Amino acid sequence: MKISELSRRSGVSIPTIKYYLRDGLLPPGHATAANQAVYDEDHLRRLRLIRTLISVRHLSVNATKEILSAITHEGDLHEILGIVINARPADLAAKEDQPQQPAPPGAADALRLVEEMGWGVAENTSAIGELGGVLAALDDLGAGIDWRALLPYAELVDRMSTLDLEQLSGMSSPLERAERAVVVSVLLEPALLALRRLAQEDKSGRLFGTTACDQEPAGPEPGEPGSGSPGRSGD
Repeated sequence: MKISELSRRSGVSIPTIKYYLRDGLLPPGHATAANQAVYDEDHLRRLRLIRTLISVRHLSVNATKEILSAITHEGDLHEILGIVINARPADLAAKEDQPQQPAPPGAADALRLVEEMGWGVAENTSAIGELGGVLAALDDLGAGIDWRALLPYAELVDRMSTLDLEQLSGMSSPLERAERAVVVSVLLEPALLALRRLAQEDKSGRLFGTTACDQEPAGPEPGEPGSGSPGRSGD
């Protein structure tokens, strides 16, 4: 396909595509003339992945380039998923050269929850810091919600993660796997949050809404004790 069709099918403007080509995010097309090239489905898939990482995940161009470079050389699906969800840095060597950062507030409690769930994760996984920050904020507010109170939620999420990973089966190439990992880890998150809010609205209406509060408790059926209606007399 020509660059105009690539732009139309991907939803990315031609100037932006040319910028990605110059910056190395998108590999060059197959040259057909001095200033002309054609592109295939792999270009389209990679361009859509770039757009998602930059526009939806809000990564910088440099970070996106680093992730795509790492994905290209990674064959293990666990490693690819880890890169996409930022469970580990794309460049481990660069990370190892950085000075050790102090543990974020609440990280110890987050690790207690992880240990209780039996999850095998790295202690420097970004989600540990995120969870620790939330736990620390809850403690500051005196909300009465600690890591133990989150265990029922963790059990639900554990089952949900099984469904997530089932979505990654059947992918062959690293780019296909990366694309699917982005769908599962990035694009599904807002949908899951929306589903939770819809369920909360439904339950709130049933439990606390005006209609629920105005309903009188159902009385006993005729013939039951306390109904005021004659029942069967004993013989």
